[in-house]
Amino acid sequence: MTFINYYKVLGIEKTATANDIKKAYRKLARKFHPDLHPNDSEAKKNFQQINEANEVLSDPEKRKKFDKYGKDWQHAEQFENAKQYQEQSSGFGGQKYSQAQTGGDFSEFFESMFGGSANAGRNRQVKFRGEDYNAQLQLNLTDVYQTHKQTLTVNGRNIRITIPAGIENGQTIKIAGHGGSGINGGPNGDLYITFSIANHPGIKRLGNDLYIHFDIDLYAAVLGGEITIDTLSGKVKLKVKPETQNGTKVKLKGKGFPVYKSDGQFGDLYITYTVKIPTNLTERQKNLFTELSKS
Repeated sequence: MTFINYYKVLGIEKTATANDIKKAYRKLARKFHPDLHPNDSEAKKNFQQINEANEVLSDPEKRKKFDKYGKDWQHAEQFENAKQYQEQSSGFGGQKYSQAQTGGDFSEFFESMFGGSANAGRNRQVKFRGEDYNAQLQLNLTDVYQTHKQTLTVNGRNIRITIPAGIENGQTIKIAGHGGSGINGGPNGDLYITFSIANHPGIKRLGNDLYIHFDIDLYAAVLGGEITIDTLSGKVKLKVKPETQNGTKVKLKGKGFPVYKSDGQFGDLYITYTVKIPTNLTERQKNLFTELSKS
């Protein structure tokens, strides 16, 4: 498996604080967000790696394992069990290995411990962590506007999960213990679910903000009026100011998308007005416009 340096992915040093990690993640997540690069597979790959790096480095326990074991951090418990077993058996003629002897590669250490037939009888007692599973779940924007439960079928097993409101397109979450079964009583692996979320027709999402284009007729733009807009949270009535120009943007604070795992917090809704020019005018209407043009 190719080693991915999570510190390098986020562009931070190994001494970075939790706040440094959060800032770096937010900056890069905005830069490589799939909604900004809809057909760019490289940007999608970068976004997934950014999420993966944040998932690990923002968790103190995972970060500690990553710092110690590198690419093998997910097998930390297996290595610890292996080392403990080897140390216990070294007094009975077993060969004792040091990290220096293995060149710091815990994968090689693991293979040297349990890959040979000489240890075949003894390693039956060693606990092995189960395999991690990866799955992709496709949802619509409306599906993640509210927290809800959903049942997935993974490797023939039904798993009921809670999907938090505000989850991002391309984001990966971990369901602990729902991967492959452990060996010799070892812990189960984990299930990693990557979400693929499609924009709602007429509504575009960028982060926690929503963007809508709305048509208004010429008369409402000139004279002002009241309009009703369909949003994900329901219908909203707005007053259009007189002499509204084509392309005018209106911001509705707190009417955007829910913030992930932050109850009661929402982004903003941005509405761009497109003024529609009337067609199929009657002669009287044309004359009125002619008079206006001369005034």
